Amino acid sequence: MSMVAVLNLIPEAVRNFNLGHEHAQVVPLSLFVAVLCLCLVIGHLLEENRWVNESIVAIIVGCIAGMILLLITKGKSSHILTFNEELFFMYLLPPIIFNAGFQVKKKQFFHNFLTIMLFGVIGVFISSTIITAGSWWIFPKLNFLGLSGRDYLAIGTIFSSTDTVCTLQVLHQDETPLLYSLVFGEGVVNDATSVVLFNAVQKLDISKFSSKAFRVIGDFLYLFVTSTGLGVLAGLLTAYIFKALSFGRHSSVREISLMILMAYLSYMLSELLNLSGILTVFFCGILMSHYAWHNVTEISRITTRHVFATMSFIAETFIFLYVGMDALDIEKWRMNKLSFGNSMGIYSSLIFLILLGRAAFIFPLSALANYMNRRTEQAPSITFQHQIIIWWAGLMRGAVSIALAFKQFTYSGVTSDPVNATMITNTIIVVLFTTLVFGFLTKPLLRYMLPHSATRKNLRHEESGSPVEDLNLPFLSLGESAATNISRAKESLSMLIESPVYTIHYYWRKFDNAYMRPIFGGPRGNQSQC
Repeated sequence: MSMVAVLNLIPEAVRNFNLGHEHAQVVPLSLFVAVLCLCLVIGHLLEENRWVNESIVAIIVGCIAGMILLLITKGKSSHILTFNEELFFMYLLPPIIFNAGFQVKKKQFFHNFLTIMLFGVIGVFISSTIITAGSWWIFPKLNFLGLSGRDYLAIGTIFSSTDTVCTLQVLHQDETPLLYSLVFGEGVVNDATSVVLFNAVQKLDISKFSSKAFRVIGDFLYLFVTSTGLGVLAGLLTAYIFKALSFGRHSSVREISLMILMAYLSYMLSELLNLSGILTVFFCGILMSHYAWHNVTEISRITTRHVFATMSFIAETFIFLYVGMDALDIEKWRMNKLSFGNSMGIYSSLIFLILLGRAAFIFPLSALANYMNRRTEQAPSITFQHQIIIWWAGLMRGAVSIALAFKQFTYSGVTSDPVNATMITNTIIVVLFTTLVFGFLTKPLLRYMLPHSATRKNLRHEESGSPVEDLNLPFLSLGESAATNISRAKESLSMLIESPVYTIHYYWRKFDNAYMRPIFGGPRGNQSQC
């Protein structure tokens, strides 16, 4: 069969797929998987290129595939598959977030925990506020009307979600441990916070917003705490099962399967209870890597790390590939009633608000973190170059922003409302622009801002900055006098006030080795990563 004949079959296959033919899903799925494979091959060939990364490759290939489909279908469709935000949240997002928690370097993550939480939680609130207020003020001036108060609040959370993959692909964890930890930790916590805040906004009664201004904060805190607790319980339960039953004696396949299923079950159970599955599965991943991973056989340890990373990589590539195709969705562009000038004004305004929102919290919160670090004299400071890179790393928008936008402004990926269609195209343009333009410039920027001679200095500094080891447990001892106990308690409390992260981390490590690891498993003593 000639190539022309094969191409002529594609429009018919696409039409059959849309009509729900019995076997119609085979052709579009096969085509999409083939394009996905093409992305991986091209990404491998361009691995050493200083300008591109996997996300950029997927978007460009998606745009090219969309153009080909438009030509074949004579301008009717640029899609192989129809996007469904529920598909994303149920099947694509869990492996991405779980792998982030499973692969996180816990020692660095928790040493910089307060700074990461400042950027990832407080920063999202600041950025969301600026983007919401800015769009609420600018959009009507550009004749973009019809959005509700909840829509504007959702826009703030949608465009506060970052995608740090471009930067993390360039940073080397061994050379810049502090910077890598902050960028990675803030990226994960940022995504989780954005989704939780988005869900809290959905429950907010805008008509009574003035009388319940703090309702969204209360809902956020409730979702954050309960979702985290459920993830911790799921991780501990999995670790205890592996330690008690010793699955590896008979089959490492059962170990790997149970770990995957328990992680997915924690996510689904969280969603069933109207909690945040993204937070649950993230902390489930942390607990599994800290305890359960050490209770399985060596072959299972190697396999699980590669399996989880592979699943996450495919899911991310899938999303960016679809974004490239959806950028050429003719129907959504036709529904846009704004003039070209107003449309460009909206795109420019959103990008400017993203830049401003990041700067509004990165630099002030970095100064606050440096002030706390100077008091402890144990953690390296965040230099101005580091602050620029952290600010830049969070400018890209990716999969989570797309999914939240589709969830807010479409129903199963489809909308007939011109206002909602315009917001979808706005989101896609912002994702394309930030990923392509900012992504292209990431590698040159990092090479300019981080000479290798400077990064080694931070590595040596951080290696020498270990937690204070002269602390004594317990606070009180029955074998000593009351005066000695009071003096020791005052010293410990003083250290806790002056160096809260390191002190809490040290006491947690002692408690972990004494009580948690004997029950849930894992290496003991100096082998601990957390």
